[in-house]
Amino acid sequence: MAGALAAMFIFIFVVFGFFMLLIMGAANSKPDRPDSVVLSLDLNSEFSDQAPTGGFAAFAQTPGFIDLLTKIKAAETDDTVKGIFIRGAFVGTGSSRAEELREALHDFRDSGKFVIAHTQGTMGISGPSAYWSIAAADEIWIQPGSDLVVPGVTFETEFLKGLFEKIDVTPEIYPFYEYKNAPNSYNETSYTEPHRRAMTELAESLWSTALEEIASDRGLDKATVEAALESGPIPAEDAISQKLLDKSGYPEEASNAALERAGNDAQMLDLVSYMPPSLPVRAPMVAVVGGEGAVVTGGATGGSPFSSPAGFASDQISQAILDAGNNDKVKAIVFRVDSPGGSPVAADQIWNAIERVQAKGKPVVVSMGSLAASGGYYVSAGADYIVANRSTITGSIGIFGGKFAIAGAFNKLGITFDTISVGGEFADAYGVDTFTPEQEATVKASLKRGYDRFLNIVAEGRGMTYDEVHEVARGRVWSGQDALDKGLVDELGTFLDAIEKAKELGGIEADVTPRLVYYPNRPTGLEALESLFGVSSETVEAAAMLSRIAGDDRMQALVEELSVMDAVNAGEAQAMGPRLRAN
Repeated sequence: MAGALAAMFIFIFVVFGFFMLLIMGAANSKPDRPDSVVLSLDLNSEFSDQAPTGGFAAFAQTPGFIDLLTKIKAAETDDTVKGIFIRGAFVGTGSSRAEELREALHDFRDSGKFVIAHTQGTMGISGPSAYWSIAAADEIWIQPGSDLVVPGVTFETEFLKGLFEKIDVTPEIYPFYEYKNAPNSYNETSYTEPHRRAMTELAESLWSTALEEIASDRGLDKATVEAALESGPIPAEDAISQKLLDKSGYPEEASNAALERAGNDAQMLDLVSYMPPSLPVRAPMVAVVGGEGAVVTGGATGGSPFSSPAGFASDQISQAILDAGNNDKVKAIVFRVDSPGGSPVAADQIWNAIERVQAKGKPVVVSMGSLAASGGYYVSAGADYIVANRSTITGSIGIFGGKFAIAGAFNKLGITFDTISVGGEFADAYGVDTFTPEQEATVKASLKRGYDRFLNIVAEGRGMTYDEVHEVARGRVWSGQDALDKGLVDELGTFLDAIEKAKELGGIEADVTPRLVYYPNRPTGLEALESLFGVSSETVEAAAMLSRIAGDDRMQALVEELSVMDAVNAGEAQAMGPRLRAN
C-alpha cells in the first residue's frame, strides 16, 4: 500500500511538473511574427460551435468555430496576413458552417487578400457542405486521381416502434401537434405524411441554397451546377474542365503556391494559433453568451477530460446572460444558439433571463448556428433581433411528453408488479403500467398548457398573434430561409452579422471594432489544468477506450435518444426537434 501511494504521488508530481514546463516554455517563447503570413485552416479538424470549457481541449485553448470566424475577420486588417490556405473537408462541415465560412471568406477576399483551397475529394455520404465551404476560394485544387463527389441533402431518422413491439413496451408519447415529429421515432415505423412533407421541403430548401451559392461562387449557372453535381462522382479532370475546380495537384503543391503568392519569406501559420492584433483597452464591449447542445435544467454537467464541449444548462446560461447584463461596460449581448432543444422548463428559465436584461435596457441579438429548433427557438424568441443562416434548421415550435409503459417487457421476463398508491388518481401515473383514461387526459391538458405558453412567448417576442404563430408552429421545422419568410427570424446572416447588429443596437459606431467578452468565463489553461487533476486514472482509461465509439454520429444520436426517453419517462415534457441525421 505504501509503495502504491508513493508511486501515485510521484506520478502526479511528474505529470504536474511536465505540464508546468510546457506552460513556462510557452510563456517564455515569444517568436517574432513573420512579415508575411498565410493562415492555414484544416476543415478535417473537429471544432465545437463554441470553445470548450473543460478537459484537455480547454487546457489547449482550442477555439470554437465562431472563434475561427472572428480570427478571419480580424485578419482582414492585419498587414502581415496575405491570404488563407484551406484543406477541404473529406466528410463535410455541415451546411450552416459552410455558409458562415463562405461569407467570412468573401469578406476576407474583399479586403484584397487571397484564398486558396485544396480538396482530396469527398465521401458520398457527406452532403454538399465539404465543397460548399471552399467554393468561395480564388483557386480550388484537387488531388490527381480523385473524384469530386457532391451529393444532395439526406435526412436519416431512426424508428423504434418495431423494437418496442417485440419487447412489449408501450410508448404513450403525445405530440403537440402533427409536425412535432420527434415522438414519431417511438410511435411509428416510418415517416408520417406531415413528417415526410416537412423533411422534404427542408431538404429541398437546403439543397437549393447550396446550389445557388456554389453557382455564384464559381461564376456558373445554377442549372449547370445542379446537373453536374447530381450526375454522381466527377473525375478531377472533368471537374476542372467544367470549371467546378481550377487546378490539379497535391496538398503540398497547393500550399507552396499559396506561399509563393504571399511573397518572399512567407510562412504558414495555423488559424487556430493565430493571435490577432490587440484592440485598444477602451474598446467598447459586446458580450457573447454561448449555448450548445441539448437544453437541460440545472447546472453544467461534467464531460470527458478529453472532450468537454460548451453546454446548454439553464442555470449556467441564464446566469451568464444576467452577468453580461449587469456589466455596465457591455453595450449589447450576442446570444449564440446551437441546439436541437430540450427541456421547456430550462428554456423558460433562459428566456426569463433575457427578459430581465432587456428590462435594464441591454439589447440581445440571437445568432442561430446549425440548429435552433424547439427549445432552441424558445430561448431565442424574446430577443430584440434574431439572425439565422439560410441553412439553419429552426422552428419546431411545439412540445411532447408522456411515458413508456414497460410492465409488459418485465412480464416477459417473469417479473410482475403490484402497486399501493396514496395521493389521488395521478399519484401512480408514471408507474410501469399504461395511463388510465383520466391520467392520459391530465397529461395531455398539461402538455397543451405548455404548448400555449410556448406560442404566447413567441407571439409576444415576434409581434404576432397566437393564431399566426400556431399556423407556422405545430412542431414544424423550417430552414432559416423559410423562417425569415414566416416571420420567425429578422435577418439572414452569420455570427459576424449578429455582432454588427449588436453594435448598432448598442450604440457602437459602425467603424469601431468591439472587444468580445465571453460568458460564461472561458477558463485559462491553468484553470483547465487544475480541473483535470480531479480525474481518476480509471476515468482516463475508460475515456480513452470509449472516445472513438462515443464520437460516432449514430452512437451520439442513440445516447441523446436514450436521455430524452429517460426524461420523458420521468414525466418531463420535451421541446425537442425531430429525430434525424442530416448530412
